[in-house]
Amino acid sequence: MKTIGLIGGMSWESSAVYYRLMNEAVRDRLGGLHSAKTLLYSVDFAEVKAMQDEARWEAAGAFLAEAARRLEAGGADFLVLCTNTMHKVADQITAGVGIPLIHIADVTADAVKRAGLSRVGLLGTRFTMEQDFYTERLKQRGLEVIIPEAPERQVVNDVIFQELCMGTIRTESRDAFKKIIEDLVMRGAEGIILGCTEIGLLVGPNDVPYPLFDTTRLHAERAVELALA
Repeated sequence: MKTIGLIGGMSWESSAVYYRLMNEAVRDRLGGLHSAKTLLYSVDFAEVKAMQDEARWEAAGAFLAEAARRLEAGGADFLVLCTNTMHKVADQITAGVGIPLIHIADVTADAVKRAGLSRVGLLGTRFTMEQDFYTERLKQRGLEVIIPEAPERQVVNDVIFQELCMGTIRTESRDAFKKIIEDLVMRGAEGIILGCTEIGLLVGPNDVPYPLFDTTRLHAERAVELALA
């Protein structure tokens, strides 16, 4: 079994989900007392969020590249960056190490294509929804991407940072997300990408009758596949 290197803490609420999902997947596949071989480098999210807000992306890339180097030095065979937004600096991270990074957008696009869909709605932080580092990666893999209108994008972003990253789950926010998802479907989305690793804490398959692609779960499952290959 290969060792999975996790760059986490963005936020730790979803990093904990990654850890649980990976261990559950290894247990389910191998049985008995088997669990995932992982190394976790968990950053202080407040530092990263400040760099995001100040558009200091190069500094953020250097910060996470250092985390990646520490995981590589510790014996990780490949990297999982436990956040969608910070894949904006994925190239900077991979340039700093000699082991591969499993890109969350590629894993998600593969799942959408396997489902036979080509037009998806995207929910995430405003960086993920509005900037092209994520949407263009999906488009390059043959997907058409629809994002919420500006007021709805603000709602999604606020719920992520002010509630989900703080461990707060509110019924009112779930209802708001369900309405935003309905609007995306009305605009032609065949499925919805939960493009922030915390959104799965709020919305799941039992909440809406449309295909949901939970990037956290998909990312964790792909990591286990590679670890056991």
